Parts: sequence; C-alpha cells; structure tokens
Amino acid sequence: MSPLKHVVFDIVGTLVSFEAYFSRIDQTIGPKLLSHTITAQTFGYTWMTAAELEFTFLSISSCHRQYIHVLSAVFYRTLFMLGVSSPQSKFTDAERDACIAGYSLLELRPGAAECLEILRAGDFTVWALTTGDPTRVLGYFANGGIEFPRENFITCDTSGIVKPALASYKPALEKFADEDQKWFAAAHMWDVSAAVKAGFRGAYCTIYEQDACKSIFPEKMDVMADDLVTMAKRIVDASNQ
Repeated sequence: MSPLKHVVFDIVGTLVSFEAYFSRIDQTIGPKLLSHTITAQTFGYTWMTAAELEFTFLSISSCHRQYIHVLSAVFYRTLFMLGVSSPQSKFTDAERDACIAGYSLLELRPGAAECLEILRAGDFTVWALTTGDPTRVLGYFANGGIEFPRENFITCDTSGIVKPALASYKPALEKFADEDQKWFAAAHMWDVSAAVKAGFRGAYCTIYEQDACKSIFPEKMDVMADDLVTMAKRIVDASNQ
C-alpha cells in the first residue's frame, strides 16, 4: 500500500479570520475605546493575546481551562493594561459577553474552500488540530458551506495539553503511519514551527501575521506562501517531488 498524504490545519487565524470579532468589538464598545485612544483592533488583538498567554500558562501548570473562559476572565485586566483606569466602572459584563459572542461569528478566509479542494484533489486527507471548542469551530465551516468531518477534528481540550507544547501534536501524529506524508499548515509561525519540531513537514501562510520573524523561528518550512490557495498548491507540488 502506498504511503498516504495528510495535512493538519490550525483553524482559527489560519482558515478562519478574526475580522468578525474585531467588528463586534467595534460595534459594542468602539466609541468607549476611542475615548481612550484605543482602536477596536488594538484592543481585540491585545485582549486575545493576553488570554492566550494565561491560557498557555494555565496549561503548563496543569490547570487547563477552555480558552473562551480565559478570554472572559482577562477582559478588565486588558483594559487596565491599555491605560483605562477603573475599567469596571466604564465597561460592563454585558459588553464583555457581547464582544466574546463575536468569536462565534468568525468567517472563513477568502480562498479557504479552494485551498481544501486543491489538497483533497491532490490525494490529501485534511485534518484539524485546534485549541477551540469543537462545536464552535466546526460551526465556522458549516456557516461557510464547507463540510468538515468531525472524525478528522482534534481538539487540545481532550488531552489538556495545548499548542505549542510538542506533546500537543502527538494525538495527530499517532493517527498516521510512519511512512505517510505528514504536513502541518498554519498562519501562526509559533504553531507550525513547533509542529515541525514534533515531526511534521511545515507549511506557513503569512496571511495573518505578515512577518514570519524568522530570526526567532529557525525551523525549516517546506512551504511558505502569502495566501491559502498558493500554499495548498505548493504543498501538493512538494508532496509529489
């Protein structure tokens, strides 16, 4: 039997954009933020980055929590760190929850559907490895009209070990034979570089971060591209060489 081809995707930030989340923040508290010279995108990025930091630290200390709960917890702290004094007196829990609801409205990036079609046509089985809630993340695909098999969806919540801990990639790697081609694709360099160290071939798309910061991520990428469709084509081409 010939070796099989597999590609594992990060989802949120890679195939799915954060634009709806930023828009919901702008609609909900945009004017309040601007009164403190903070844009919705600045706050949204800082808020989720702060949540990712605490989420990761909790996981390292064996106190895993779902990301969405951590996001809720650090809302007021993030406002304070951005210069808003006494944020609880200026913002409300209802506003926080409305902003968080924007996370359920995230949409697939342009080219995401074609990207997956190209890979499947190139004999790849497509998988997902995410820290997100399965129901929420699979909903992004359903809302975008894309069928994504639940059995090919792996969440870090199952093991309580989150990316980019090298052990977090093990549940995906264990599904494949040693001789199979095993690719990991992401728009987060920290994610795909860790996956390469864990045993995957790496494909990085600059669509989210723009700058790969290669000086701190020395792992070799087999594929780099500026959009999802080009990345998919290059993965297929590299797999046939």
